[in-house]
Amino acid sequence: MKVLIVGTGAIGGFYGALLDRAGARVSVVCRSDFETVEAQGIEIRSTLGEWRFRPAAVYRHAGEAPEPPDYLLLCTKVLPDIDRVALIEEAVGPHTTIVLIQNGVEIEEAVARAFPDNVLISGLAFVCCSRSGPGKVWHQAYGNLMLGEWPEGAGSRVADLCDAFCRSGIQARAMEDIVAARWRKCVWNAPFNPLSVLSGGLYTSDILEAGEAFVRRLMGEVCAIAAATGHPLAEDVIDRNIADTRKMPPYKTSMLLDFEAGRPMETEAILGNAVRAARREQVPAPHLEAVYALMKLRERRPASADRPPT
Repeated sequence: MKVLIVGTGAIGGFYGALLDRAGARVSVVCRSDFETVEAQGIEIRSTLGEWRFRPAAVYRHAGEAPEPPDYLLLCTKVLPDIDRVALIEEAVGPHTTIVLIQNGVEIEEAVARAFPDNVLISGLAFVCCSRSGPGKVWHQAYGNLMLGEWPEGAGSRVADLCDAFCRSGIQARAMEDIVAARWRKCVWNAPFNPLSVLSGGLYTSDILEAGEAFVRRLMGEVCAIAAATGHPLAEDVIDRNIADTRKMPPYKTSMLLDFEAGRPMETEAILGNAVRAARREQVPAPHLEAVYALMKLRERRPASADRPPT
């Protein structure tokens, strides 16, 4: 199995390392960490152990790969100013399966439209994972994946990829309705990611302790939107998300880490797309609308502006 990872940060580095462990030939596209990864590989510190992942090849751009991969995993942030199609188009061959391991809801259509003849797998990572330094990935908890063809189905390409991940030591489940699974993940992401920023940097455990009632209201609105789009979620999905969060170690969300580092946040993919779906389906979502509006204001004042001068 020839794999190309585009976007080799925490998520791309971690899951690329797992596929390498499973016997795949994994190459990576790096930007900021190119020199470190080319020279030393990627250091993985994980609940699964500690090891160094040495990619088969390291590129600055996907077009440098000499041949199309069997699977191209796109693991970048989903941001308005990132042209995901342009990032991968030079590496996609007629038989390449494109895999999106990315946050957000309703993120697949642009990629599917650009590559109508390629299998498109939409993937969800349930993982606590962060980049701890150049060429360093810290995997704190979880790691399971849900993978399914978009807009529906789970054929042999999904099955083969799930099998490879399972051999590496994590669970990967094939999903017939990956769109519903994306809405299920949004039930957690829509409250905790923005609230971690708006609260001034609270861990998920602190948000839950101080604001569980508000978190539940946000989750309930996401459930209503999902149902209106034709993907109703299980009645206990909110209770299960709350219970799972209580089991997690104190955790800084990916959005909070981006904010503190002065990087763009996935406000639109995680929250904006859900709000726009609510408007389209005429579903009242006043709490999500308010949090979205506050996040757009927060984006105008970077974290560095709150720090005292040195």
